[in-house]
Amino acid sequence: MAGERYRLEVTERELLGSPETRRMRKQGFVPGVLYGKSSSRSIAIKERDLRAALTGASGLHAVLDVVLEGTSTAHPSILKEYQRDPIRGHVRHVDLQEVRLDQPIHAAVQVHIVGTEDAPGVREGGVMSQPTTEINVEALPMEVPESIEVDVSGMEMGDTLRLESVATIEGVTFLDDPQETVIATVTAPMREIEPELTEEEAAEAAEAAEAAEGEEAAEGEASEAGDEAAGEPGAVEG
Repeated sequence: MAGERYRLEVTERELLGSPETRRMRKQGFVPGVLYGKSSSRSIAIKERDLRAALTGASGLHAVLDVVLEGTSTAHPSILKEYQRDPIRGHVRHVDLQEVRLDQPIHAAVQVHIVGTEDAPGVREGGVMSQPTTEINVEALPMEVPESIEVDVSGMEMGDTLRLESVATIEGVTFLDDPQETVIATVTAPMREIEPELTEEEAAEAAEAAEAAEGEEAAEGEASEAGDEAAGEPGAVEG
């Protein structure tokens, strides 16, 4: 959903360095940088406030009205980059970019396919694949969608859905190549094909089979001979 704005109060950092950053995180703050038109500021944001802003209806594409502590001026900004703790999942650092609401920006938007189970090709046993999970778009900051849903319920076996077939969104321009960008495909399931043997390999396999049959026959004859010998009456001593 586009058009969501969140007020985000931040503190400008004066002390920098690893010790200060660790202390800040222990107190529940996330270090970051606010990039303006001609300068940048090192900032600290309450982790709970940042999480609330980025998990709303607009997700990572929310427009953040950044307000520096002790001031009343809001700086419309977007999330430029972020670092996440690989174990705990907490955001460890953010870069915010100040923007103008009347000028378009570029953003990478997630693509979600829907209707996979209803696709005729899948119901026939085909495999649905999604080579492209995000596309680049251009839009005003308030018009960037959180994600783009693509309906694949009509795809037949062997079909390929490209970006050119995706419905356009008002105010949003797709920047990727419409013909080269493949969103989804339905292909027949892979079947294991046994490699063909060369004449030499085939001859060796036939010889091995004949040898195995010969050994089995010899073992069978030996077993029968043993059974016959065991069944003969022994000599009676007078």
